[in-house]
Amino acid sequence: MLNVNFISIFFVSFTIALSGAMMPGPLLTVTIANSAQKGFLEGPLLVLGHGILELVLVIAIVAGMSPILKSPIFLFIVTLFGGGMLIYMGFYMIKNAKGLSLDQLKNKTKARNTSSILSGILVSLANPYWILWWATIGLGYLLTSLKFGIQGVIIFFIGHILADLAWYSLVSLGVSKGKKLIKDRTYQLIIQCCGVILIGFGGWFLYGIKNFI
Repeated sequence: MLNVNFISIFFVSFTIALSGAMMPGPLLTVTIANSAQKGFLEGPLLVLGHGILELVLVIAIVAGMSPILKSPIFLFIVTLFGGGMLIYMGFYMIKNAKGLSLDQLKNKTKARNTSSILSGILVSLANPYWILWWATIGLGYLLTSLKFGIQGVIIFFIGHILADLAWYSLVSLGVSKGKKLIKDRTYQLIIQCCGVILIGFGGWFLYGIKNFI
């Protein structure tokens, strides 16, 4: 029988990661541009590079920062900024969803010649939003998952990377097949729904801050 806590960790991790993945950014634009020229596998390969980088980061956090991560002051700060960032992102997504278009993204980025896996790593490192996400939202939820041991961290990471893989594979498939599988209006509605969910998660983070006071 599956542990309810693990199911919850997976669902929340998947949802939060999907919300971040769907917002326009360097990795999304490179996926669209490369897939148009190189085919469907560009999406999964870019996510593989992205995932390798994130796995190294998660291992580093769990292995080397445990004394700091257990500090009530540190937990308070991470929870405060993580919850605030989620709420900000949620409102930002809802506000800007109507102006998003996959066609516009496709025209912004030219395909790159470097290895797809290496591109996934380099594009992620070059994205300030990725660094900020892991310093606040990602770190906060990683700490929550760590309360359930290494199994919690593993499930957190699986949910996180599967969300990236699902979204970028779908985008890559749509672009490589030359079909508009994802309508702009559908994309915008999904972004808005994810924004509402992020606001809810942000409120939940801030509500839990009382545990560290």
